[in-house]
Amino acid sequence: MRGFGHPLSRIPQPWRHVIDWAMTIGVAVVFVLTFEANVAQPYRIPSSSMERGLNCAKPGEGCLGSSDDRVLALRLEYDFEAPQRGQIVVFTAPATASKCVAGDGGTTFVKRIIGLPGETVREDDRGFIWIRGADSPTWTKLDEPYVSPAYRDSDAEHFGKTWRVPQGEYFMLGDNRGGSCDSRTWGAVPRGNLIGPVVFRYWPPDRIGFP
Repeated sequence: MRGFGHPLSRIPQPWRHVIDWAMTIGVAVVFVLTFEANVAQPYRIPSSSMERGLNCAKPGEGCLGSSDDRVLALRLEYDFEAPQRGQIVVFTAPATASKCVAGDGGTTFVKRIIGLPGETVREDDRGFIWIRGADSPTWTKLDEPYVSPAYRDSDAEHFGKTWRVPQGEYFMLGDNRGGSCDSRTWGAVPRGNLIGPVVFRYWPPDRIGFP
């Protein structure tokens, strides 16, 4: 009895290569889309709020880079781990973010987690951040080597202010304190808005690495 053989064996040789390449590319595209949707997603840094750690392109206001940094946010991280203080995070801005720029509410932001659920955050009269735990009377000064003295000194607008972080929400600040519209203006961010922590900077080539 004659066997049926592989389905491609009945197709002329030139077309076999075309179909083979099409299938390979199709599988690759599906893999990339699945990876991007469920594992890690790329983002561009459009503003100077996270300078100097994450650059935006000159001549944008306050930008230090020759091009916008591109980063990957790990979408799966918060399925297994709680958000941590100090992480740079991609998140969906709450509607109140439109206090800074009309239409910013609901867009994607990149900031650093500073205050955790239930904590109280205070910025002293020199721009340093202090944290008080939910059940603690003691204030602890936050060590922030990622904030340059110049950026800290430029933030006089918020000196001496205190903010309470609701349960289930996170207090987000930009490293460029004077150039960042953040939780000090529009409040804390619900955990459900957090997309994932920034884990890698892949562009431009001379800045590839971990932020």
